[in-house]
Amino acid sequence: MRNIDEHSITEAVVARLAACEDPRLKQILTALVTHLHDFAREVRLTEAEWMQGIRFLTDTGRMCTGERQEFILLSDTLGLSMLTVAMNQRHPPGATEATVFGPFHVDDAPRVDDGADIAGGAPGEPLFVEVEVAGLDGRPLAGAEVDVWQADEDGLYDVQRPELGAARRARAVLHTDAEGRLRFRTILPTAYPVPTDGPVGRLLVASGRHPWRPAHLHFRIAAPGHRTLVTHLFRDPDPYLDSDVVFGVRSSLIARFERHERGPLLDAPYATLAHRFVLAPEAAA
Repeated sequence: MRNIDEHSITEAVVARLAACEDPRLKQILTALVTHLHDFAREVRLTEAEWMQGIRFLTDTGRMCTGERQEFILLSDTLGLSMLTVAMNQRHPPGATEATVFGPFHVDDAPRVDDGADIAGGAPGEPLFVEVEVAGLDGRPLAGAEVDVWQADEDGLYDVQRPELGAARRARAVLHTDAEGRLRFRTILPTAYPVPTDGPVGRLLVASGRHPWRPAHLHFRIAAPGHRTLVTHLFRDPDPYLDSDVVFGVRSSLIARFERHERGPLLDAPYATLAHRFVLAPEAAA
């Protein structure tokens, strides 16, 4: 233990975990130490480079607030978020696919009635949405909680607008009726860049990557006896469907947004979206 070198240190650190009483924690830490040390040896990591990495992680933590989660953004852009979703959300055939949660969800979204305008004055073309929630057996799920949120026409979420304070817009929580349906009015989503004013954005620029996400709506849907679904609906066409910065696009989640110059819902241009979500039973976990 007094003469540890670059080859023996990994075994020494792992040995210190022998007294860990939580087998899963022990497994995770052992693998983490092993792979982290192997990474450092593979790239011949210098002290200066690791100090730069520590500063990056420190800056990432400092960027986190109650409204912005820079570490989730880091996980998303490295593909780690989508990897964990792919491993842990393998729904049975017929169930709606899951995708990344994203860094801009909040727990205090307004709870509104069916048919409400959830845009709250957010800029954008009107969008009328009809949602149906059903189980894998095809039966409608009454009383399902549908949490929806999105960016506005300028590519900003309400929490990214300091002038709004604690006000919430372009997000809400609704519940399905007896037939598993609900309706709401919002705004047509547009493509937007993830924030580039923090350490994750600077990393994207330094690595030659673009920061853009294709246009989408976020959904989190929960119903008793079923697995909670976290997903998006993507709008097509969109130039970033095949290069989403967080790797979240799934073909099954590309929905049909129809444009109308005018119609029965509005005497002005608007869009409509109708989509059926299918939740997997809890047993599928």
